[in-house]
Amino acid sequence: MQTSLTQEQQKLSVAVSGSIDTTTAPELEKVIFDHLEGITELTLDLLHTEYVSSAGLRVFLKTQKAMNKQGKMKLVHVNNEVLDVLEITGFSDILTIE
Repeated sequence: MQTSLTQEQQKLSVAVSGSIDTTTAPELEKVIFDHLEGITELTLDLLHTEYVSSAGLRVFLKTQKAMNKQGKMKLVHVNNEVLDVLEITGFSDILTIE
């Protein structure tokens, strides 16, 4: 997994490529939370994300809970495989997906 961050004032975009699984989810969580202070708009760009495991879903949920207190979060460019996982688990009802 690789991440790329773009920040403009209080807006943060995190592009994730590869798989978000048991081994990479803690790294993603650290990257996000290390940059979350003062952010009111968070975008997770999943254009190049091939797979999300339950560990990745946990990171999404934890991040969403944090952003509920300070702003908003959305997932963009979600491919069909990842979208299927989000829909089957009910996360598509919790997360904003564009």
